[in-house]
Amino acid sequence: MTGRRLVFHSRAPIEDNETAKEEPPCPPPRIIRVAPVMLAMLLPLASTRAAGDADAAGWPAKTVTLIVPSAPGGAADLTARTFAQYLGQRTGQTVVVEDRPGAGGIVGTQAASKAAADGYTYLLSTNSTHSANQFLYKSLPYDAQKDFVQVGLFGTFGSVGIVAPDAPYRNVPELVEYARKHPGEVFFGYYSSSSQVPAELFKARAGIEINGAAYKNITQIITDLRGKQIGFAFVDYLTAMGQIQGKGLRPIAVSAAAPNPAWPDVPTMATYYPGYAVAGWLGLSAPAGTPPAIVQKMNEHMRAALADAETVRKFRELGLQPESMDVAQFDAFVKEDTARWKEWVDIAGLKPR
Repeated sequence: MTGRRLVFHSRAPIEDNETAKEEPPCPPPRIIRVAPVMLAMLLPLASTRAAGDADAAGWPAKTVTLIVPSAPGGAADLTARTFAQYLGQRTGQTVVVEDRPGAGGIVGTQAASKAAADGYTYLLSTNSTHSANQFLYKSLPYDAQKDFVQVGLFGTFGSVGIVAPDAPYRNVPELVEYARKHPGEVFFGYYSSSSQVPAELFKARAGIEINGAAYKNITQIITDLRGKQIGFAFVDYLTAMGQIQGKGLRPIAVSAAAPNPAWPDVPTMATYYPGYAVAGWLGLSAPAGTPPAIVQKMNEHMRAALADAETVRKFRELGLQPESMDVAQFDAFVKEDTARWKEWVDIAGLKPR
């Protein structure tokens, strides 16, 4: 039995010339009566913990699955694949990346929440799935806190506002001026909270009348942006990088607090609207009930990956700013980020749909 020790003391013998004092009556053996009950309660817990530790000792013993709640080829998908390659080499086990896009990450997140909590299925969690969606939708088929245990962080990222190269505006002030001259005619595309909220905050701060158009994936946004079906969009750095380098799209501003090193001349939105800063993140979460020892072990693998120079290089190429956290730190980070996204959604004036 843990948490309590029974200690036995010897009593010195009474000398012949010492008057023996009457021993006080023994207290009722309450502890003795309760002990079997306590043991009955604690033993299953101890057995469960021991089983979890035993599972962790041999983990992973089979294929590990990483569920990505977005389409193949995006930053989340490639981040998962980069880590899967590292984890597979480190453990000698197969690591599968399973893309389940749809409904702003809800489809894949729901699937992960209902997976077996055995340490072999994880969600590539994001600011959309775990921070913002609860404020953007009236109801979700999962609870980001109750249905998951947070495992660890891969890193943070910003988004970049992009327009067609021959658009009638080449920067943020020109876009604002155009929108004021053509109220209600400018549309922006979005597919997640990281692409919707920056645009909505811009709309609120600039005081312009523009409209959002929801898309299933970022590929469709890029196609319509180049075809001038929409006026602009905020997209992740990875998606924008190839388009910008190939001159297919023009960057006008980044949503993060600092410029992206890849485009040092592209201003931040805070340049025009002080205090404006929106950033996203990518991490891993597991179904609630996953053994803590296995969660800890996966976190250790994540932190090892973030200490590996080659893996970090790949993450940076995806537009990710690598950042390592232990389990407790990441759990606190997600809670704090949830409060930030609530504030951003409120400022943007968005109503749950």
